[in-house]
Formats: sequence, C-alpha cells, structure tokens
Amino acid sequence: MGGFFATANKNDCVFDLFFGIDYHSHLGTRRGGMVVHGKNGFNRSIHNIENAPFRTKFEKELTSMSGNLGIGCISDYEPQPLMVRSHHGTYAITTVGKINNKDEIIDELFNNGKTHFLEMSGGEINATELVAAIIDQSDNLVEGIKKAQEIIDGSMSMLLLTPKGIYAARDRLGRTPVILGRKSEGYCVTFESFAAIKLGYEIFRELGPGEIDVITPEDAVVLSKPGSKMRICTFLWVYYGYPSSVYEGVPVETMRNNCGRLIAKRDAGKNDGIDNVCPVPDSGTAHAIGYANESGIPFARPFVKYTPTWPRSFMPTIQSKRNLIAKMKLVPIHELIDGRSLLMIDDSIVRGTQLRETAEFLYERGAKEVHIRPACPPLMFGCKYVNFSRSTSEMELITRQVISEEEGENIERTVLDDYVNPDSDRYHLMLDRICEKLGFTSLSFNRLDDMIEAVGIDKEKLCTYCWDGRE
Repeated sequence: MGGFFATANKNDCVFDLFFGIDYHSHLGTRRGGMVVHGKNGFNRSIHNIENAPFRTKFEKELTSMSGNLGIGCISDYEPQPLMVRSHHGTYAITTVGKINNKDEIIDELFNNGKTHFLEMSGGEINATELVAAIIDQSDNLVEGIKKAQEIIDGSMSMLLLTPKGIYAARDRLGRTPVILGRKSEGYCVTFESFAAIKLGYEIFRELGPGEIDVITPEDAVVLSKPGSKMRICTFLWVYYGYPSSVYEGVPVETMRNNCGRLIAKRDAGKNDGIDNVCPVPDSGTAHAIGYANESGIPFARPFVKYTPTWPRSFMPTIQSKRNLIAKMKLVPIHELIDGRSLLMIDDSIVRGTQLRETAEFLYERGAKEVHIRPACPPLMFGCKYVNFSRSTSEMELITRQVISEEEGENIERTVLDDYVNPDSDRYHLMLDRICEKLGFTSLSFNRLDDMIEAVGIDKEKLCTYCWDGRE
C-alpha cells in the first residue's frame, strides 16, 4: 500500500512532517522518505525501514532538516520521494497507487522523445519516476498531473513539492483518500485523518476523485475540480485503515463494529455452544467486538501479539518467513483456550496459511473447536488498484485454488460469478472445501451486501473488485 503526508507551515514544518509520516507506518514496510524546502532550498532523505521503524531511522533528520514546506511517505515498494529537475523547475514527488499499464506508458514516452529513467526498484522502473516523466510531457504541472491521472490504468494519488507550494492530487476514481487539515500555522495533506488531528490540525475537507489542490501556509486552493464518479477501496475500512481514521465521513472503527454485528445477525441460531468471540489481532479486534455485542457471547483474547520487537508479519519478501514471524508473534493465554469453543474473527482470508496455523496453534493448546468468521467476503480477484496484497497470481488465493480443483484451470467468468454468489451451491461447496483444507470447525464469510451496509456508502461509490470482479 503506502501512505503520505505533507505540510505547509508559516514556521518550520519538520516536526509536523516527521510525526505525520510516522503515523502512516502501518501502511508500508520498505522505505520511508521526506523532503523539505526552505531558505536553503530542497533537502531530501530516504531510508530503508525494513528492519527498523521510521522514527528510529529519521531521528537525525528531525533536528538537521529545516523548511516551511515538506512532503513525505511510507512506501511498500519503491524508494521515494524523488527529486526532479525539468522545464517545470525543480520539484519533489511522492505517490500512492498502482500502474497496470506501465510498459505501454514507457513505450509511448520513448516514442515521443528521448527520455530515460534512473530509479530502478527491483529491476523495474520506479513508478514515481514514471509519473514524473508523464507530468513533464505537459506545459505545466496541473496539466501534467491531469494527463497522468487520465492515462494510468490503476490508481495514482500524488504530492508534488515546489518552492511556492505543495500540489495534492487524488487518483481519478478516488480509490485512496487525500484529506486536508488546517490550523493557525498552516495546512496539511494526509492519507490518514488521525495523523492530522494528532498534530493539532482540524479536518476541513477531503479531496474528491481526480481533484487537484495546491496548499501554502496561507491557503488551500482547488486547481482542478473533482469528478463525479468514485470507487474508494472498501478494504481500507476492513483492514488497511487505522482504527481511528475516517474516510468519506465513515469511521473505520464504526464500520468494523458494524461488520461484526451483521455477521452475528447472520449467525443467529448457529452459534450455540460458542464460549468466546475472539479477534485475530490486531485487525480483527473491532469486528470481534461488534460480533460479541450483538450476539451476547463474551469477548475474549486467547492470545496476544507481541509487537515491541517483532516487525509486521508481511514485511519479509519471502512468504514462508512472513508466516513464521506471524506465528512467533502470537503469545497464548492458556486459560482462555483449553477446553473452549472459540469463534475467531479475522479481517480476511488471502492464502489461508496464517489462519490455518492459528487454528493449529489453538488446537495444540487444548481448544475444543475453532470457528472462523472473516470480516469480508471471499477474496476472488487480485487487486488491480492499491497494491493491498503481494500475491503475484490470483492462484495464490485459497478461493481460486479450491475452485481450480473443482473446475479445472480454465474457468469461465460466469462460473466465477456463481462462486461469488453467497446463495449458490458452488459458493457453499467452496466454503466447505476451504474449511476442510484449513482445518476449521466451521467457516462463514461476511456477505458483500452486509459489508456494504456496514460502510453505509452507496455501493456505486465503493470499489469491491477483489470480491466480485466489478470494475
């Protein structure tokens, strides 16, 4: 995924920038970066944060950098922000998004002129540099940003730091949030609303889909009005977003509580004999609280996650290492496991490896039953828009593996649609097979219609592609 933060202050902005970026650390694990501009011009720093948190790596910059304009990011992929010198002048750029048609855009740029790329990330052209190259084909920054939004297949939100102000642009269909905050000292732009609030800003507006604004210490001005069509990522509420954040007026914690409540309603009469409703920490906690409150079944934590020294479970590049770290972080509370029937709620099932090991972990410690209730529907399609999963193929999804075993490798879309339908025989066959493969006592996913109700936003404004394949 990734996240960003920017601030334009009448005084020095580095304190706000440092902590504003740090508050996005849950969104990425590979690189952190910040750029400021002041009387001495631009000053940039990028660090690898795979084995140490952002705050530890950037402590020196907190005291050595100075300026009144700044942007920064947490990146799960390429190093950024980047410094660019072009006919627009010198500027810094950072992005959040995904480009599906990268090769076509690169070919077009090469055909249109003698351009080149310097930033190679894992042998590939840095996506942020590619965005800058698109922007530099136009006569001015605003037209360049518009062109990038138009030709990129996927999504791309961005921040550009110039000596005169900071340009903020939300991706064309608003799949990720871009939020404005203000206080007497200036303005900020943030992915996560709570980051601004914790630094003393009040949230006064969210950019609409495709909107472009420029912020200075004195004002935030709309340069390009938003479009009318939005497809914000629903998975932000289910998992990626921080519990205290708010997107499009909907608090993350409220949505997750609603999810658990609606799952419990569907489970009414089917959950007799359950001793405790339990979260898979940490993202399953609010969902589990909602379920417990609705069902009346006591909430409990049969294990806790040891986080002071362990990195995030999906940080290592190798999947087996991520699974190992996830398992090592879980610390059991034996008295809440032995002899009990537990209903576990996690945010989702992707490959199923970690939840299978969680169930085994509980059985080994005496659990009588382990029932699983993911807070979202079965993931059926690889995300094309926000890089929420590192899956290299849809066949890594446990759903697609099971379907392939039943239907063969070449599966028609109409067949997949039948598996998406929670009222179809194929859907229930898929659940039975997943439940058997992963060793659960029972398995029931949240329904798409219930999840959308939990958000409380018109379905036409939500991206649900990973569940139903709807563009």
